[in-house]
Amino acid sequence: MANSTDTSTKTAPPTSEEAGRNANRSTTPGSEGFKEFIGKGWAEREETLPPARAQAAFAAARRARVSAAFTGVRLIIPAGDMKQRANDTDYPYRAHSAFAHLTGWGSDSEPGAVLVLSPDGEGHTATVYFRERAGRDSEEFYANPAIGEFWIGARPSLAHVAADLAIETRGLDDFEHVIEAVDTATLVLREADSAITDRVDHARIRFAAEQALSTNAADTPFSIEVGGDHEPDGELARVLSELRLVKDEFEVGEMRAAIDATERGFTEVIAELPRITAEVRGERVIEGVFATRARLEGNDVGYGSIAAAGPHATILHWTRNDGTVAPGDLVLLDAGVELDTYYTADITRTFPVNGTFSPVQRQIYEAVLEAADAAFAVVRPGAIFRDVHAAAMGVIARKTAEWGFLPVSAEESLEPENQFHRRYMVHGTSHHLGLDVHDCAQARRSMYMDGVLEPGMVFTIEPGLYFQPDDLTVPAEFRGIGVRIEDDILVTEGGAENLSARIPRTADEVEAWVRAAVA
Repeated sequence: MANSTDTSTKTAPPTSEEAGRNANRSTTPGSEGFKEFIGKGWAEREETLPPARAQAAFAAARRARVSAAFTGVRLIIPAGDMKQRANDTDYPYRAHSAFAHLTGWGSDSEPGAVLVLSPDGEGHTATVYFRERAGRDSEEFYANPAIGEFWIGARPSLAHVAADLAIETRGLDDFEHVIEAVDTATLVLREADSAITDRVDHARIRFAAEQALSTNAADTPFSIEVGGDHEPDGELARVLSELRLVKDEFEVGEMRAAIDATERGFTEVIAELPRITAEVRGERVIEGVFATRARLEGNDVGYGSIAAAGPHATILHWTRNDGTVAPGDLVLLDAGVELDTYYTADITRTFPVNGTFSPVQRQIYEAVLEAADAAFAVVRPGAIFRDVHAAAMGVIARKTAEWGFLPVSAEESLEPENQFHRRYMVHGTSHHLGLDVHDCAQARRSMYMDGVLEPGMVFTIEPGLYFQPDDLTVPAEFRGIGVRIEDDILVTEGGAENLSARIPRTADEVEAWVRAAVA
C-alpha cells in the first residue's frame, strides 16, 4: 500500500477555477520572506495508522462482485468533485454513492478521489487515487482555500486512508497513468465526474486512432461511441446500481441506525410544537429542529425535508417550508437522517397540530393507514415488488369510490385504461432505499419494479391521499388536506420487518404523541 510523508511538497497545482474565483481580491502575501517564514516552525506530525473500519471488508466483497462481472476490463469510479454554490462557496461535499459503496469512504472522503479497478489476472487490483495533503512548506498549505489545510483543516495522508479503508492508495498525480492506459474497453461511471468522463472519452478516441494507425488502416474510418447513457458505460452504471438492491449485514445495521436517529428527530419536532406554532414561518422551525438532529447524529438530512402544514401537505415535494403552522392543521413531515456512511432513512408522519384529528382528517388518515398495512402484508421473499404498490392502490381506489369521488366503481378505476383514483395519489407506493433516498435507480425494470423480493432488500411503503384546495371533485371539507404515512421496510427470511414501526402510526397513537408534547 502506498505511503506518504508530511514534508512532501509534491501536489497537484490549483485548478484555474480554484485560483481564479477571487484573484482580484486576494491579499495572500507573496513575498519570499513570508513564504520562508510560514513554512517553518511547525511541530512534527505524529501519525498513528488506524485499524481498518468495519465497512472495509464489506466494501471489498462488493468490489469482488463487480470485478467478476467485468473480467479484464479497467473500471473507473470517481467520487466527484466539489460543486459551486455561489462564487467561491461550494455546496457541502458528498461523494458519489457508488464510490462510497465500493470503498466504504463516506462523509470523510476527499473531493476528487477516484476508485480504479485495474485488471489483474482473473480479478482486479483496487486503488483509490486522491489529492494527497501538501507539506507545510508548500503554497497550497496556506494559499489554496479549496483544499489548503490552513483553510479547511487537516487532511488525511495516503497511508492513513490505505489503512482505514484496507485498500491501496496513490496520489492524484498518478491518476495520469490511468488515463494514459485507457483503451476502448475501459469503462467509467459517467455521471460521477464530468471532467473525468471527458478525459476518458478523449483517451478512448486517441487509443482507437492509434490502433487504426498501427494496423496500417489509416485510411479506414473508425468510430467509437461516447457520451450519453449508451453501452458500454451504461452497463457499469446498471451493475453498480443493481449491486445495492440487496443490502449486506453492515448496510442493514446502518439503515437501523439512520432510522433510530430519524425517530429522535421526529420526537424533537413534536416537543417543539409550542415554539413552532408561535413563529410566522413555523415550517422552517420544523425543518431546523430536524436538521439539528441530523447534523448531531449523521452527515446531514438525506434529502430536502418536507415540513408541510395545512394545504401545503397536498404538494408532494413541498420543500420551501415557509408557511405557518396553526392549530387545526395537519403537518406532513417527510424527513430522514443521513449517517456519515451516507445511508439514509426516509420516513413520513402526518399529525394534528392541536393533538386531535377532525372527523374528516381521521377518516382520510385511517384510509391511508389501511393502504399502508395492505401493502406491508404483501411483502415477503418471492413476492413481486410492483405488487406492493398494487395492494395499496386497491385500498385507495376502494376508499375514494366509497366516498363518491370516482366516476366509476373501484374495480373499474383499477383497470389500466382508467386509474381515476390516482388523481388523489399520483406517486408510487415504494422505492428502494439505502445510500440514495431513491436507491438503485439505474437498475433494470426486471430487477426493480418487476423484481422478485429477496431478504436484505430495504424499501419504503408510503401511500397517501392529497385533496388540493381547489379540487371540485371532492366535498369542501376534504379540500386542502394531505396525508402520507411512510415506513422503511426490510425483507427478512420469514417475511418483512417495519424498521420504523416504533414511530407512532395509528391515529390514536399519533394523537397521544402530540398531546403529550403540547400539554
